[in-house]
Amino acid sequence: MKRFYRVVEIAQAGDRWQVTLDGRAIKTQGGKAQLLSTRPMAEALAGEWAAQGDEIVPSTFPLRDLADYAIDVVGADRQAAVADLLRFAETDTLCYRADPDEALFARQEAMWEPVLCSAEARHGVRFQRISGIIHRPQPSATLAALDAHLAGQNDFTLAALNTLASLAASLTVALAALEDGADAAALWGIANLEEDWQAELWGADALAMEQRERRLATFASALGFAALSRTV
Repeated sequence: MKRFYRVVEIAQAGDRWQVTLDGRAIKTQGGKAQLLSTRPMAEALAGEWAAQGDEIVPSTFPLRDLADYAIDVVGADRQAAVADLLRFAETDTLCYRADPDEALFARQEAMWEPVLCSAEARHGVRFQRISGIIHRPQPSATLAALDAHLAGQNDFTLAALNTLASLAASLTVALAALEDGADAAALWGIANLEEDWQAELWGADALAMEQRERRLATFASALGFAALSRTV
């Protein structure tokens, strides 16, 4: 698509913010007013529009896509969005370990256990650790506490968590990404531990590494978007 605008600005709309193109407010991909929660978020989305050249490249709008998801999907059914996220707690990758006598187990303990322990302390919960891949349910009290915590997040944060948890296959990693000073590359290394382990053993091909970097970039965008949703 050809670029159809010249001037990108932001404007306040009540207690929300909008991006405008030549004075016209943007709508979501679902046709709703794209009302953003914070000025920094609006500025970041405006930056995506301003960075376009003569041709608009849809893949270069990760923040807009997250904002639209928050408004069109999360805002339409918050309960469903929270339920979707809780499934990543029920099957959290960080809870499923190799057998204790395997070398991989030591790596998992070193990298995964601090994240799980931090989540347990922060939310007052307990996660069940499992050796092997057979599903074992998490305590109902843990899921109830996480349900309440997620229900207290705004729509934009829930949208970011959806992407973070989906990529990491872990709600605990996603929640760690909300903490001040969270390091996207470090958290992605934790989430990608088993793939990286296999690459160390058998070697990594260029295609796999390229895919890893693309997924890391998406993870980092979602982490940044989560911060924007809470920064006034």
